[in-house]
This record gives sequence, structure tokens and C-alpha cells, in this order.
Amino acid sequence: MKKYLLFLFGLVVISCSNNDFSIQQSQESKIVVEGWIEEGDFANVLLSTSIPVTGTIDSTSVLSHVIRSAKITISDGETSEVLRVKNDKNRVPPFVYYGSMLRGEAGKEYSLKIEYLDRVVEALTIIPKSISLKSAEYIKKSPTDTTGYVFVKFDDPVNEKNYYQIATKIDGEEPIFVPSFYGNLDDKNFTSSSVSVQINRGALLFPETKFEPYFADGDLIYVKLRTQTKEALDFWNSWQNEIVNSKNPIYPSNTSLKSNIKGGIGIWAGYGQSTIIVTTPPKK
Repeated sequence: MKKYLLFLFGLVVISCSNNDFSIQQSQESKIVVEGWIEEGDFANVLLSTSIPVTGTIDSTSVLSHVIRSAKITISDGETSEVLRVKNDKNRVPPFVYYGSMLRGEAGKEYSLKIEYLDRVVEALTIIPKSISLKSAEYIKKSPTDTTGYVFVKFDDPVNEKNYYQIATKIDGEEPIFVPSFYGNLDDKNFTSSSVSVQINRGALLFPETKFEPYFADGDLIYVKLRTQTKEALDFWNSWQNEIVNSKNPIYPSNTSLKSNIKGGIGIWAGYGQSTIIVTTPPKK
């Protein structure tokens, strides 16, 4: 399986504007968190320190910023669990803190506490209830095309406030679910409770070839509909804006990424989730 730098390593560079560039250079590095817990699954956390704006960004330098010796505790208010760290060779950096006891439940609040050296980083999130995908379909503009897009359908509950994220994973090519471009949805923008959305393939950071926002014949596509909190929506929208505006998320443009992490930067998110597998015609 191909290896990629995780897409969230856009956070490892401290966001700054031209006006405070020199000030940011001298600041202490921050703890960068990407953590999540989905309904029916265990917690996962990726941890690093931020790379200075002038730092070199490659797989070797990123490894030197990975934190492998932190104590990470999650709790649902009744039960606590200290996460363990494992080596996942499908990822760069290849270290993931993971849980095996506290399985995510809709409606529950989960706290995150990270203790590293003399620092303490904390965050809270809640898991919204899952909304089921009705269908996901691979559609091409012409039968002779070898590429296409995925269209998903689901019902947004009436009289409920919901925020969504749609993510995809191509089997054998991507080790993680990647948020789709423009796949962060606020139901205030829906014109009907019956939702139909075109999915544009999202980008991992540092792909080996030029990124294209579509899927291709021969792909086996996992499509996930996540329900998320407003904090997570704001974070992923700001992350997406950095890609759109600066073309490269490792060098954010003029605005800082949103965060719900106290004492660090990044995201600790609870997700409801529903997943469908989409098959495509064989590659010719």
C-alpha cells in the first residue's frame, strides 16, 4: 500500500500572516492533535509538535516531530482509559494512539487529556447520533469515460440540527478516510429533508501524483457519512479553506485553523457514522 503523510499534517506548521511571521518563528512549538471517536468504535489520536514555518517538510523531518511517549486518557465521565500507541506501517508518521475499551456511544460526552513532559492538553466532544446513508452510486458523464463521481443520498431529520461530513477511502490506495472537498454540510443549507450530494474526492497531503477530484474505474470506494459537532464542522471548513486559498495546507494563508484543543491545536471530535461500499466497473 502506498504511504502518505497524513492530511492533517497541514496543522504541523503554525498558521501565521505576513505581519506576525517573525514573531511566530520564535514561539514555542505547539502540540498538534488529531483525535476522534466514532459511534461503535474506539478512540484514535495522532500526536506531534508543530513544525516552524521555516522548517523543512518531508517524511524524515515529520518523524522527528511525532510524539510517542505521551500519556493520553479518555473518559466518558464514568469510565476512563489510557490509550496505547502502535506502529501503523500504512501511515506516515506511523504511530497511532488507540483505545480498546471505551467504545463510542451516541449522545455521550468524551474528554481527552494529554500529558507530555510539563504540558497538559485537554478537549471535550460529544458523539451525535448516526444518520444512515440511503445510497451511494458511482456515475460517469459518458459511458466511455473511465472516471466519475459518487452521488450519495440520505434523509436529514426534520426539526433536528445536524452537521455532516462525507469522507471516502479507496481500498488498497488510501489507508484512512479522507474528507471530501465541500463535503462538510450544515443542514441549514438544505432545501429538502431528502438530501442528494455529489462527492468530490478529497486530497491527502503530498500525493505522489497530481491530485484529481474524481474517482476512477477499478476503484472500490468506501463512503462514510459522519454526523459531527459544530466545532468539528468549523475546524474542517477552516482546513478546507486553507487548501482552496493557499493550494497547500502545510503553508496556511492568513487565518488560523479553528480548534477545540485547550493547550494545543487541532481537533478532538466525536462522530456518528454510516458507511456504504461503492463498486466501479473494472479498469480497462
